Amino acid sequence: MGNALRCLWAECCKPSTTHDDLGPHGVTASTVGVSALARDLFDFEITSQVPEGLDRHVVSSKKAQANWYRKILVAWKEANPPPRTPEEASRLVIQTLKNHQKADVEGFLAFYGLPSPASLVELEVPGAPSAWPHGVKFEFETLPVDAKAVADGDTVTVYVDVSDPRESANVPREVHEAAIERSKARTVRNYTKADALHKRIADAGYWVINGANNEEILARKYRIRLRGIDAPESKMPYGKEAKDELIKLVQGKKLRVQVYGEDRYGRSVGDIYCNNIFVQEMMLKKGFAWHYAAYDKRPQLALWEKEARARRVGLWASSNPEEPWEWRKDHRRGAQ
Repeated sequence: MGNALRCLWAECCKPSTTHDDLGPHGVTASTVGVSALARDLFDFEITSQVPEGLDRHVVSSKKAQANWYRKILVAWKEANPPPRTPEEASRLVIQTLKNHQKADVEGFLAFYGLPSPASLVELEVPGAPSAWPHGVKFEFETLPVDAKAVADGDTVTVYVDVSDPRESANVPREVHEAAIERSKARTVRNYTKADALHKRIADAGYWVINGANNEEILARKYRIRLRGIDAPESKMPYGKEAKDELIKLVQGKKLRVQVYGEDRYGRSVGDIYCNNIFVQEMMLKKGFAWHYAAYDKRPQLALWEKEARARRVGLWASSNPEEPWEWRKDHRRGAQ
């Protein structure tokens, strides 16, 4: 792919000529198929064009196909959370196109390598537990985290590849267009124009970063406030140690983030998991954070803090550590 933006994977949506196990759209029945559909919906919103090759799998006209994409695009944006698995994507398509010809629906699903109605496993069983804890609004996986992205012991900036199904259908049109133009500018070495376009992308909350193979990735930026804990501020005792501990936990790793909402500073408040380790748990057990009981009543967090206090680890080695919320309150008064 060279320096082409991975979010614009034009080639990944073409039929494969070398892998017999791939579906007609060049994808398998996996989350790759979900991503391909999300990218095509996103491209349709920009160009109003349906993907090439769909004609060979459906019976209706191009005009009818465009109508399907309009309907599915609306349904995709309204879904909370949006489809992440082949079964979820297939269900959304079937529900959205329920009044259309069976041959069209089945052909559309086959084009993306998604489960057919006959093979679709029911996902919603009465009384079955939710896949996410109560209160979670959405979940995503980040790109590997840089140490510089950790602000302190309870705040980290992360980036999410816009090829993620949830993100791909929601990238603003102007960001998508700026990313395309930036890629073209860099190709002809017009770096002044490329930098100006990147600033426009960044101002909208996105970023272009280098991937593991030096490919460019368009990603959405999120500032995450770790839910339920409060670490020492940078200028407080143990502030540096708390930050260093969080860096040690997340640096270079992809994180799974469950977002519950947004705070008054525009940060996403969420639980962070790293290699199946609950990051807040580690910060509390190692004595580098308080349980922030004013905003989170989970008893397990209080227990982990209590255990760290008893072992006098981290900041609990001090006889009377100052709570960060009281420290902030005092410093706000001093600034007045």
